[in-house]
Amino acid sequence: MTKKKEISVLRVSHLRGPNIWTYRPVIEAWLDIGALEDFPSNLLPGLYERLTAWLPGLVEHRCGVGERGGFLERLREGTWSGHILEHVVLELQNLAGMRTGFGKTRSTGQPGVYKMAFRTRQEQVGLAALDTGRALLMAAIDDTAFDLDAAVATLKDIVDRQCLGPSTAHIVEAATERKIPFIRLTDGNLVQLGHGAAQRRIWTAETDRTSAIAESIASDKDLTKTLLQSCGVPVPEGSLVRSAAQAWEEAQDIGLPVVLKPYDGNHGRGVSLNLMTQADVEKAYHLAARKGESASVIVERFIPGDEHRLLVVGTRMVAAAKGESLWVTGDGVGDIIALVDSQINIDPRRGVGEDSPLNLIAPDISAEIILELERQGMSAHSVPLAGQKVLIQPNGNVAIDVTDQVHPSIAHAAALAARIVGLDIAGIDLVAEDITRPLDTQRGAIIEVNASPGLLAHLKPGQGEARPVGTAIIEHLFAEGESGRIPLIGVTGTRGTSLIARLIGCLVHLTGKHTGVASGQGLFLDQRQVTGDDAMTFEAGQRLLINRTVEAAVFESNAHTILAEGLAYDKCMVGVVTDMDGQEALTEFHIHDADGMANVLRTQVDVILPDGAAVLNGADERVAALAELCDGRVIFYALDPALPVIVAHRAAGERAVFMRGQDVVLGDGAQETVLFQMSTLKPGTAKYPDTVLAAVAAAWALDVPAALIGAGLRTFDTAANNTAKKAKL
Repeated sequence: MTKKKEISVLRVSHLRGPNIWTYRPVIEAWLDIGALEDFPSNLLPGLYERLTAWLPGLVEHRCGVGERGGFLERLREGTWSGHILEHVVLELQNLAGMRTGFGKTRSTGQPGVYKMAFRTRQEQVGLAALDTGRALLMAAIDDTAFDLDAAVATLKDIVDRQCLGPSTAHIVEAATERKIPFIRLTDGNLVQLGHGAAQRRIWTAETDRTSAIAESIASDKDLTKTLLQSCGVPVPEGSLVRSAAQAWEEAQDIGLPVVLKPYDGNHGRGVSLNLMTQADVEKAYHLAARKGESASVIVERFIPGDEHRLLVVGTRMVAAAKGESLWVTGDGVGDIIALVDSQINIDPRRGVGEDSPLNLIAPDISAEIILELERQGMSAHSVPLAGQKVLIQPNGNVAIDVTDQVHPSIAHAAALAARIVGLDIAGIDLVAEDITRPLDTQRGAIIEVNASPGLLAHLKPGQGEARPVGTAIIEHLFAEGESGRIPLIGVTGTRGTSLIARLIGCLVHLTGKHTGVASGQGLFLDQRQVTGDDAMTFEAGQRLLINRTVEAAVFESNAHTILAEGLAYDKCMVGVVTDMDGQEALTEFHIHDADGMANVLRTQVDVILPDGAAVLNGADERVAALAELCDGRVIFYALDPALPVIVAHRAAGERAVFMRGQDVVLGDGAQETVLFQMSTLKPGTAKYPDTVLAAVAAAWALDVPAALIGAGLRTFDTAANNTAKKAKL
């Protein structure tokens, strides 16, 4: 043990699946607090004052007290450094913009050595918060300086680079509320919702239903307008030109004022509005051509009114926001840059990160703003007179929620426009003087249809109510009652678990489902071996969950894999626990007694869904005791039907699988059904009767027909399956 007042981190693990601490991913750190074991917080002068001054948000930590200020109460009364570090790390993650709340710290039984676990949504952020938290706590203990602002800024940068963007995160949160599992497929915003064949995928505001053809149409503004016009959707008059001279000629034909924008573009880039002169039109042409990287530019009639962005999901409009023009008022001293910084960029909604719904305005860099200022005879360095109003940006600042004000005919037109283009999620840009009136009464028009629309304007409007657009997207992807889940079966223990997993996989496959198995004997798909390497790992399990052909999956695990990585899935339909052997091999994890072992293996039971079942070895009292922890039903299995736990369970009207002589029997309350005789199985299978009973019970829990269970087990050949040919996953 460390002798000085120091906190040493002995080991750090990222438990990516359900584990002994919680259902969610955590970082587990083993700490040696050295001499601080003899100095709880109430014996460290000034620690309370320094920590609460640096981290006032600690008052919100309820801790074991269960109420606001609970942790501070513990801090005043006296608690140990490992526990304090847990709360410091959680608060640093909160300050960095990654909200978390779960943490636990427990003694290992070795003096001064603790296991600390804390929830983190992203591994790199959590590890950085752990390092920063340790440095901050030691500075508070030693009464030395600590630059909190710089530390939090660094953590925020990691959050911005590593975590899901706010729009994607909002959709994932909506999925989580529906209890739909998710897997992040890349370091970016590509996310899988659901498992196997039931999965859907999103990439920010694009889904696996978003057509590549529709995206191509949306990026072709001229084609989009032609299609909309042919279906009766109001669009501004205009045409495609390929030179500045043609642009001016077309502008005169249409009638001034006009709008110029790139042929292929979005987000308002390269768009110039309300153009009245040849010089303005020609400059706007060159800007649009440069921004669109093409000589093809669209010239349209200028539609008076406010810009609006309507979000369409599926077949309905779910949110709408109105834009506002940006102006500054001169003071006779500051130039345009200074005025923009003091009057526009001061808005907290503006920033450079993904969390900012509005961008910072750069009048000396943005070509659109430079052109707008030139039209007013100014530049970014001009100094307007005191009281002089200067237009900075006429469009692109959609920030006022107007969802409840949209006229039904406008909502219908927006949804129709999305369907015409073929987009399942679309941002419809339209101009109207009054969104509460039909477009045809005010010369309003739809000016663009955008794929992969931004969601922040609806999630964080500058004015008005935030809209649950993530919920709308999840409802679009998953019908009512759909969870994105496939039947998952977990098998945990040491006695025959690989064979149990294989047998269950065989029986489920016979029902017609493409079934994957991840076990210590390898990775299997429809009983074909994909790899012979140990597949009792988180990565191997994820391979099954990502595979879009898999309709059911079986996962073998043991206490070591739960302690080292966590389970590969968040919930399962059936969880099998065979035994609690192997405790002696877990001393490296500070598992020293039966209670510690039970706490590990209960993880398999804890993740069973309410409509699922635990399959427990009734001949092992410690395993049978896990029944009270199951949210679903319980099926016991054992060779002896006279065991008290079996008798009591059946007397309560519950199910058990057992043997009478050579007969394998399904007991449902008082009713008994003979399934088959053990002697009818192949010798390689029949010599493991406990294993067979566990597989039968799991198949029964999955509603596999009795006839299929018997037929599948009679034909299963352990020897033949051990030499199965490999096939690609």
